[in-house]
Amino acid sequence: MTEQKYKSVFISDLHLGSKHCKANELLKFLKSVRCENLYLVGDIVDGWRLQKKWHWPKEHTDVIRQIIRMSNKDVNVYWIAGNHDEFLRTFMHQGLTFGKIRISNKEVYEDISGKRYLVVHGDMFDYLMRSRFGKFVMNLGGFAYDVIALLSIYQNRIRTFLGLDNWSLVKYLKHQVKYASNFVGQFEIEMTKYVKAKGYDGIICGHIHTPAITEHNGIVYMNDGDWCENCTTLVEHLDGKWEIIYNVEK
Repeated sequence: MTEQKYKSVFISDLHLGSKHCKANELLKFLKSVRCENLYLVGDIVDGWRLQKKWHWPKEHTDVIRQIIRMSNKDVNVYWIAGNHDEFLRTFMHQGLTFGKIRISNKEVYEDISGKRYLVVHGDMFDYLMRSRFGKFVMNLGGFAYDVIALLSIYQNRIRTFLGLDNWSLVKYLKHQVKYASNFVGQFEIEMTKYVKAKGYDGIICGHIHTPAITEHNGIVYMNDGDWCENCTTLVEHLDGKWEIIYNVEK
């Protein structure tokens, strides 16, 4: 992969410790990047799944090592806690750091044009995360996701054997389910309302695995996607342009 230079790079929902993490693709991307700032916008390590069953191949260690290597080469690295790595939030009051990596619940980012963005994972805007029943539903959904993802793996093996391109069953179902589309839209609206009230120009987040750059009532909403299905990155170019980078075919 050709070396790419950016002002800032935003990635989230890596889910290291999960079988769904596209660690090889992620590592290849990180090695190709040169940037001033790297923001890890939550769910970097999947503590939920690791609690149930340990899964940590060498490729996941290699990703962590590359991030540490970047932080040691004058890249400002910020790790913002998400719901799957919420174990970090227990230590926030102690000013938690991991080597040169700053760990927090939120950050404020000012882009080249001077606009200020709140950077958070986004789980606090997900109403399912606010109740015990909601978390039960999310765990149930996580189980269903695992089953569908496993079926997708076998399906793509058959497609490869037949000489066909890979096709994501998970992404297809997300696009087809009306509820999911409504949820994504409402999620964007709630977040932009909040940051407008707080005086920010926009918000940068992850959580729902749906990459996007949109605008609601003059407030910019940017979601960097994930590294399980979409393999996407949000970047600010050196000239100030914002873009979603797809590291695999859509």
